[in-house]
Amino acid sequence: MEEQDNHIKNQSPEDCEGCPVHSAANLMKLGVDMENWDYVVALAGNPNTGKSTIFNALTGLRQHTGNWPGKTVSRAVGGFEYADSRYKLVDLPGTYSLLATSLDEEVARDFILFGQPDVTVVVVDANRLERNLNLVLQVLEITDRVVVALNLMDEAKRAGKDVDDRRLARDLGVPVVPTVARYHEGMGELLAMVDEVANGKVVAKPYRIKNEPPKLRDASAQLVRQLQSVYPGLPNPRWVALRLLDGDERIIRAIQDGELGDLSQANALAVKPAADLSLEVLG
Repeated sequence: MEEQDNHIKNQSPEDCEGCPVHSAANLMKLGVDMENWDYVVALAGNPNTGKSTIFNALTGLRQHTGNWPGKTVSRAVGGFEYADSRYKLVDLPGTYSLLATSLDEEVARDFILFGQPDVTVVVVDANRLERNLNLVLQVLEITDRVVVALNLMDEAKRAGKDVDDRRLARDLGVPVVPTVARYHEGMGELLAMVDEVANGKVVAKPYRIKNEPPKLRDASAQLVRQLQSVYPGLPNPRWVALRLLDGDERIIRAIQDGELGDLSQANALAVKPAADLSLEVLG
């Protein structure tokens, strides 16, 4: 696939540090065993975007279902091989956001935040793009290793909509691949882009909100410092800080009962007791 924008930088594998980037220890706690697999890919998206169709197209019969550990939420895991690498594909619950207002959202969010998948594919409905972009932007706040699958392009065309995938890629700062999954259109291009993001040949520069009010910026910076002190190596402490400032009960509870430490990287466990983290800034 052609380079879609200068926000997406092509580079040689030698420039990619620490690939793969997933946390095998965290993934094991989340019920995903990475033994004999090279990369893990998360598949996210709103309900009714064709996410399951893409999952089946990529994995075929190499899949199994079950529940997330300790949850009543079902999970499908499959695998595929591409360019001499073995990929484990985890189908996350269909959600409209990652704000953890439901168990499905909580599961999807925790996997992206703490499992640190090598690639997160966000499936969007090209015919209902505005509604779907809410989830895309939230995922981009957590990780920059994202590929957007612009699915149901045939329905958008029938509705008279001309979706400019290259413009969308420029605006989002991540690769966008047009697909019609039920007819296997675009699957080869999607696989190729997932592989390039996973092995570091493509590095994205995703769009993120930068015009934060000064008080919010100062408060989040203070929380980030505290989080990094208590949990060195915590994936995306800025995002966790923003959720704390928003009063996210799930993340606050994870701080108070030590769960955040349990989910953070193995070399950061038990550095300090969770009680050392002051939440006074939440006011």
